[in-house]
Amino acid sequence: MLLRLRLGLRGALGWARSCRLPGPGWSRALSGALRLQETGDRRSVYNPLVQTARGYARPVKKRKQALPSHLDDLPPTMLKKDYANVPIIDKVDDVVKRLLSLEMASQREKVKIKTQQLIEKVRRTPSDNGSFEVQTAILTAKIQTHQEHLQMHPKDKSNRRRMLMAIDRRKKLLKYLRRTRYETFEHTCKQLGIQYTLPPLYCRRMTRRWAAKKAFCLKVFNEVQKLKAPERLKQRREWQAKARAAKEQTLQSEGTPV
Repeated sequence: MLLRLRLGLRGALGWARSCRLPGPGWSRALSGALRLQETGDRRSVYNPLVQTARGYARPVKKRKQALPSHLDDLPPTMLKKDYANVPIIDKVDDVVKRLLSLEMASQREKVKIKTQQLIEKVRRTPSDNGSFEVQTAILTAKIQTHQEHLQMHPKDKSNRRRMLMAIDRRKKLLKYLRRTRYETFEHTCKQLGIQYTLPPLYCRRMTRRWAAKKAFCLKVFNEVQKLKAPERLKQRREWQAKARAAKEQTLQSEGTPV
């Protein structure tokens, strides 16, 4: 071991002298360390090469702070969704109630209860499970869950992709509600805490190439419609003949006595 250290210090000394490194006393420090090792002195030598190799300075890991969650408003004493309506739940022991409560529940079960609470706020009737408002509430719960996961794991690309897909889907549903039933749209946004912003107006600069391409596409479309016109006319006449025959058969059946 001593021979390896001696050869290593000699190599470093030769390299420092050949490269002529800046800084006063660089080669002298190496030669002094070499002499101490050769004479067998066991005293500690303050050498930058030796000090950095020891690796005393290690980074201290900071504890992650607990981030606020949209599930914090759920009381821990609330029962799980599957056991809330059981008739004998009031007669069981307190330990069993604690096991069946949200205190021992998983993240998925808590998200189910939160989703049900959001659905109850916006559903039209007690049996409504598929309207646009209910779909918006389900997507809102999913988006909040994905956002919390991305705060803890920002490099999760698949989760980010699912969140963006859910946001696009919710945006389409809200756009339809805003166009058809504006009062329902306002009520849904208010109950779910959604801040809806209008999409920016799409403005494309018209170029000569784009105008020529558009004119060519319109010309091709018109030619295709002309080629399909006789076939469509024939099909329309067949439909009209079938409808006329069915109407006459209905009138004959009504006129004949049973």
